[in-house]
Amino acid sequence: MTNLAIIPARGGSKRIPRKNIRPFQGQPIISHVIRTARECGVFAEVMVSTEDEEIAGIARKYGASIPFMRSVATAGDNATTLDVLREVVAAYRHAGREFDALCCIYTPAVLTRPATLRSGCELLQKNPDAACVLGVVTFEHPTQRALAVRNGKLQMLQPEHAHSRTQDLEPTYHDAGQWYWLRTAALRDPDFRILGPSAMPVVLDALEAQDIDTEQDWNLAEAKYQLLLRGRSR
Repeated sequence: MTNLAIIPARGGSKRIPRKNIRPFQGQPIISHVIRTARECGVFAEVMVSTEDEEIAGIARKYGASIPFMRSVATAGDNATTLDVLREVVAAYRHAGREFDALCCIYTPAVLTRPATLRSGCELLQKNPDAACVLGVVTFEHPTQRALAVRNGKLQMLQPEHAHSRTQDLEPTYHDAGQWYWLRTAALRDPDFRILGPSAMPVVLDALEAQDIDTEQDWNLAEAKYQLLLRGRSR
């Protein structure tokens, strides 16, 4: 299976300006993700999709390829991840290059280990009916006992579980928002969804995932990074 790593990194990040190249533990955050993808050992190429010349220069410095710049259409606020991936695959196809699978890795995935990406690749290879593999994290508290605030009062969304023991409830998960393995052929379907019925999970430890949208998120990611480093040094 020939694989392509795609790291989306537009220049116009809004919530944390210039997030994709902001220093994280002394180096641009994107450099950590590029290094992880290169060390993974399963990619024919690691590329960055960006419209920003500064990001492109930093990405090249750390070993990623920038075979073309992202279009204006996919660099705006309304472009989706699938829009970006389809543009990249089409551009490679136009250049005469095809890949069996791709892995979209977001720049906040600084806590992801090469072994985790390899696990996702292996799961996709072993399950030909799976179109997508993604990292998920267990909800810390059973979602069956979730509460809503309605008219100022608390209301259980599933009151039938008011007296259920938490250990008896089925675990539930959420998308970690770190990376997605996809079969390239799946992108030809205009109705394809990453979280569709053929998606399969790799369950991540909570230390291996952190969405980064705020300064608090950033600080949490750096704290988790240090904890992971300490764990590996023991």
